[in-house]
Amino acid sequence: QVQLVESGGGLVQPGGSLRLSCAASGSIFSINAMGWYRQAPGKQRELVATITSGGSTNYAGSVKGRFTISRANAKNTVYLQMNSLNPEDTAVYYCHAALTTAVTITRSSYWGQGTQVTVSS
Repeated sequence: QVQLVESGGGLVQPGGSLRLSCAASGSIFSINAMGWYRQAPGKQRELVATITSGGSTNYAGSVKGRFTISRANAKNTVYLQMNSLNPEDTAVYYCHAALTTAVTITRSSYWGQGTQVTVSS
């Protein structure tokens, strides 16, 4: 059993900042990559940023230069620092992990429950 628990969402004014955290726990052998996705009302879920175990990162064009993804491998935790937020960033943000489970040594994909980010004045 693997769980991803997100925290850090909330309401922020345009131009403000938020930091999201996601901790993975449970029967984990190794984590290959972690990332953040978001889904706005009426839209499909989209990639925000990903980071591999080696530290390679990938960002959506809309957040490049404003958001920074980082990872604490020893804690199985990924962070998303979001700066210069604008109303178009309003969405439910989901944490994702591509990992190998400890018991069966199989590769699996897991999602967090989501955390709401609202950017509004």
